[in-house]
Amino acid sequence: MSARVQVVSAAHLAQSGLPELSEVEFALTMCNHAFQRWMTRCMVAAGGPAMSPLEVQILHLVHHRGRAKTLADLCLMMNIEDTHLASYALRKLTGHGLIVAGRAGKEKTVATTARGAELCAAYAKAREALLIEPVLGQGFSPDELSRLAALMRTLSGSYDQAARVAASL
Repeated sequence: MSARVQVVSAAHLAQSGLPELSEVEFALTMCNHAFQRWMTRCMVAAGGPAMSPLEVQILHLVHHRGRAKTLADLCLMMNIEDTHLASYALRKLTGHGLIVAGRAGKEKTVATTARGAELCAAYAKAREALLIEPVLGQGFSPDELSRLAALMRTLSGSYDQAARVAASL
């Protein structure tokens, strides 16, 4: 029986107390790039304008549950530290006519326009046909995917804590 080969991007980082974490990091990098490429191309396939991955994600979050969101809400949900990135994405989405600004008391909010809601529905339809059906064909169980998502959320907390510590050094 041969030894398992670790697929890592930096062998020197895999020489640690937890080399498997380097495998996860490389997989996350590959998955992140593929996911971002997918989002932008799916949006165009759905009939939307060319958008950055962040713009696509923010449009979906603004549309989420049909409730208006604040910039702070969006940044918290996406774990975005640089609010200017989200703010710029909101300006671009407004320019495309996909979201509209409003107010809730003193706070500025954003909500999807009818055009934005239609585009989110078209994206969901394209996603179902182009991604969901093939993934189901690969045999992933819903429980496996939920477990993976939970692991990734937990791991993100570890990276956030390590980043806070690194910033204090």
